[in-house]
Amino acid sequence: MTSIKGKVVAITGGARGIGLATATALHALGARVAIGDIDDVTLKESATTHGIDAYAKLDVTDEESFEGFLNYVEETLGPIDVLVNNAGIMQIGPFLDEDDLTAQRMIDINLRGVILGMKLALARMVPRDRGHVVNISSQAGKFGAPGGATYSATKHAVVGLTEAVRGELRLMGAHIDLSYVMPFVVNTELGAGLGQARGLSNLEPAEVADAIVDALQHRTVEVWVPKSAKRTNVLGTVLPRPLAEGIARAMKADRVLADADAIARRGYDLRAARSEPALDRAPDAAQIPSSIREPGAER
Repeated sequence: MTSIKGKVVAITGGARGIGLATATALHALGARVAIGDIDDVTLKESATTHGIDAYAKLDVTDEESFEGFLNYVEETLGPIDVLVNNAGIMQIGPFLDEDDLTAQRMIDINLRGVILGMKLALARMVPRDRGHVVNISSQAGKFGAPGGATYSATKHAVVGLTEAVRGELRLMGAHIDLSYVMPFVVNTELGAGLGQARGLSNLEPAEVADAIVDALQHRTVEVWVPKSAKRTNVLGTVLPRPLAEGIARAMKADRVLADADAIARRGYDLRAARSEPALDRAPDAAQIPSSIREPGAER
């Protein structure tokens, strides 16, 4: 089992939620942890409150910002052993109603940010022949979730990206570990107002953080949270499609994003719509789906 103590860990999207929970869990085990986030106010508050070793503002869609963050981490704490690509957003709603700016924003943050982070981190890790990159995906990255088509697409892409790069590293003979983490709905701001699936309970950020710690210690590639979800996935792949889809409908798994409460998610959607400064913005109201701009409107 790989020891966490003394490892230098950089975490994106570390100001809150899964990122912050992972930072505190690793810090408690003796890792030297740096967190980055676009929200520099909350970032500073979180780092100070939890005694995180280092923090810096980070825009994962901007190469100069990401490179600067990793340089800062190495100058402050030492060579990076672990990068956790956690930053991501989820703006949901019917696919046909989704505006292009919303789709571009999710692709840029959820996918291009992960691609950029992996390239920059691996450029440092490969010459040292050590390191571990953890990419946060979602169970929507395996099943595809109605109501979150573009979000699901970005998370499917993270799974494929991780598997492909892992194969390339193996062909190179590089001893670098890659993992992708697929949690169910987590009780964070991103998960606010989502529907419920029968037989499944929402997770706490600490549960996902524990799974990430376990993946780092055991060099696990495919990380399901909860672990029982892996059995569901295996069952779904061996059953005939009509039966597997019938079971998913019976569990209301296809309604988790589709039945989201737009009013409960309003605060998150407003923040997510402002989360990427690299994009040219339309007026604020135009970035928010009509069902959110007009409380009570039907989807």
